[in-house]
Formats: sequence, structure tokens, C-alpha cells
Amino acid sequence: MPDHREKRRHKIKFAILFLLITISVLLEKCGNVDAARNPHGRKKQKSKKARIPNKAFAPVSNDAPAPPVPALPPSYAAPTQPDEASTNPSTNCIFNVMDFGAVGDGDSDDTAAFRSAWNSACQVNNSVLLVPSGSTFMITSTIFSGPCQPGLVFQVDGIVMPPDGPDCWPDSDSHRQWLVFYKLDYMTLTGTGTIEGNGQKWWDLPCKPHKGPNGSTLPGPCDSPALIRFFLSSNLVVTGLRIQNSPQFHIKFDGCQEVLIDMLSISSPKLSPNTDGIHIENTMSVGIYNSMIGNGDDCISIGPGCSNVDIDGVTCGPSHGISIGSLGVHNSRACVSNITVRNAVIRNSDNGVRIKTWQGGTGSVSGITFENIQMENVRNSVIIDQYYCLTKACRNETAAVYLTDVAFRNIKGTYDVRSPPIHFACSETVACTNITMSEVELLPYEGILVDDPFCWNAYGAQETLTIPPIDCLQEGFPDTLAENALYVC
Repeated sequence: MPDHREKRRHKIKFAILFLLITISVLLEKCGNVDAARNPHGRKKQKSKKARIPNKAFAPVSNDAPAPPVPALPPSYAAPTQPDEASTNPSTNCIFNVMDFGAVGDGDSDDTAAFRSAWNSACQVNNSVLLVPSGSTFMITSTIFSGPCQPGLVFQVDGIVMPPDGPDCWPDSDSHRQWLVFYKLDYMTLTGTGTIEGNGQKWWDLPCKPHKGPNGSTLPGPCDSPALIRFFLSSNLVVTGLRIQNSPQFHIKFDGCQEVLIDMLSISSPKLSPNTDGIHIENTMSVGIYNSMIGNGDDCISIGPGCSNVDIDGVTCGPSHGISIGSLGVHNSRACVSNITVRNAVIRNSDNGVRIKTWQGGTGSVSGITFENIQMENVRNSVIIDQYYCLTKACRNETAAVYLTDVAFRNIKGTYDVRSPPIHFACSETVACTNITMSEVELLPYEGILVDDPFCWNAYGAQETLTIPPIDCLQEGFPDTLAENALYVC
């Protein structure tokens, strides 16, 4: 098994190295797009040299050790580069948005220039759409559609941002998404720049939690755009960028496969609502590595339809932790399997590692491992919540998503004493089974009180004694399980 993982590690390093070499060659060979490709007929300008993404870009906390180089699991297959024989070096080129009419002053609408540059770059193998450094580009909600020629790189070295808040948002544009990458294969989003979400005015809407008069939440339309969305795409690489202040989710993947996320910096204020850092759903074979995330909701959230996800070397906080779920909303079916979270640091967060499901759902969550995780002042450090509800009006249901084969290993640190550090609230009718606890040691961040864990209908085994002791975890299996047909995925 170690040899197999080592081969996987070399494979992904080779893929990233190949990407960087390709960009370097393009910078030397191509220069600017020639005037024949410039739909605006502007005089040809000298482009600013694109900077190759720096592997040391990701910010590192002064008081936290650098995350180790991840070893890829057998289930994860790194995105591979397109067959070199299928590319034509003579057609390689850089498409600088400035050559397509972009102004880059932060006020002018540069949407048309970005769309024109995309349409041209999309038709060329191994092309680079360049957003140069030193400028700020404002664009409205845009769908960058494929299919495109393989090897397309969207390189952001400057600042890209949406209109400033809902009052400036065009009425004809979607209020649920801003930048959408659709039906793409072998595409990379990278750079040394910033994708700025201008989220403050969205967060202040009175329909957001506790943003109305006297701390109330008012009814009414409350859609806010996710900053970046990848939809129905494969063989994706997202690396090196700073993504911040999203109105809602910072980056999400839906219906994708073979995704590599590495060395991102994602940030928004602690109280910014619904600003999940990375969200994936209906997406398979994902690697999330060496990234710093601080936000007002889940650091990483894993929705239904996900499998073979490897998370390694991520630092979260402030945040709501790393979550699987929520799953099973509106009596829906949810299947999640083979998820590994390891070598992570979670600090000053409302949750640590969490699985959350609604009552009434079906399907299963299985093959989950949380390993080598450091907690620093984290409330609900280890939590399974099968009674997840956003209001007090949720009714009791007999059906539930089945949780089995969940391991918590080498999880140590301190917890916020407002809640017990370990909380296993499993469905009353569909027990959680095969929960494994090993080397879990959690002490109060302040004071000396060690709260007892809470368990309800949770079955499993302790490989070592835990701190605090988890005597409420039942050994073996329940006498009966509900009909298996509801929980087979």
C-alpha cells in the first residue's frame, strides 16, 4: 500500500510540474495575441509578463507547523494532462484580456472583454487566458462554457471582482452565481492574484440571520451569489489563488470528477453568513491540499453524491469546521462514501469535524476517516448530528441516512466548554454503527471542567481510552436495523 500511494504522489507532482512548464513555454513562445484575433481592433500592446504560480504562495500561520506533503490514497486518481501528441505547439498562445478591450480600473465593466478572450482561448490547445497583475477588473455574472480545447489555463494575476452589492447587480443576471465554469475538461484556474467577492452588502441584507431591526431576520428574497462554480466538468486544477469575501459560497463543485485543489487562501469574516469555503456535491475523486480557510460557515462542506475525497494539510478557522452534510433534506436520498480528512488544524471554530443529516432522509454515509487533527478552542469538536434543523419546526421522522464505518483517530487539542467535545446524536430508529475511537484527547480551552460526551443510539469500539471517556458508545451492533433497501447506495 505505501508503494502505491508513493506512485500516486509522484503522479500528482508530475501533473503540477507539467502544468508549470507548459505555462512557462507559452510565455516564451506566444507573447500577445495578434491583431487578427483582437475583435476590438485595438493597437497591439506589450503585455505584462504573466507570473507562474508560486508553490509557496499559500499563507502559513506563524504558530502552526507547515502541513506535510500529502500521500494520495489508492482511491484518488490525479487529473492527468492531455495526450501531448494531440496538441499542436504552433497554436499555443496567451490571450490577455487587456488586448480584448478590458480597462482594469475597477469601475468599468470588463465583462465583454473577458467573454471575448475566453471565446478565443477556448478554441486553442494549451492556451492561457491572462488577467494581468497591477489592475482590477469588474465583471458581471458570466458563464464560461465549454467544451474547449484541452489544457486551457485561466490565470488570474490581478484582481477580479463582481459589482459592489445587490443594488449594483444587473437585474438580468443570476443572483445565485457569479463566475461559472461549465462543461470543461482539462482546465486550470490559477494565478497569484485575488478573486474579491465584495460580499459585505450581501451579508447586511435584512433577510440574513440577525441582520434585521433589533437583531431579527426578515422574510423576503435572500438569494446571494456563490463566487465561483464549476459545473459538469472534469480533470480540473484550482491552485494558488486568494479568494475572499464571497457573498455566499466561495467556490463550489457540482457534478464534477477528478478535481485537484491546492494551496488556496480563502477568507471572509467570522460572522459572514453562508460563506462556505469549499463546497462539493455530486462530485467524485477530489483532492484538497495545503490550503488556509477562514470564513463564517463550513470551512469545507461535502454534500450528497460525493465519493473518494481526500483532504490533507488544511488549516481552518474561524469557521464551522469540516462537515459532511447536511444530507437528507426534504426526505431526499444521500450517498457519501470514502472520505478522508487528515493532518488538519481547526481553530476558534463553532464545530470541528462533523456529520449532519436531516430526519426523514435515506441513503448512507460510509467509509469516513478523520485522522491526525489538531483542535484549538473548538466548540463541538467531534459531532454526529442526525437531528439537524435550521428552525424549531422540524418534525420527528422515522427514516434517516444510515451512518456506518466512521473513524476518529488521533484527534487532540482543546475545546470550547460551551458544548461537550464529543456529541453523537444518531437516529432513534437507524443507529450509527462501526464508529471507531482511537487516541482522542480533548481538554478544556479554559478552566478544568472536562464535559462528558453525549451519545444516542451510537455503536462502535474504543481502540484506546479517550479523554474525556466515552462510556456512552455502545459495543457491538443494535438488535435490529431498519430495512436495508432504504440505505443501499
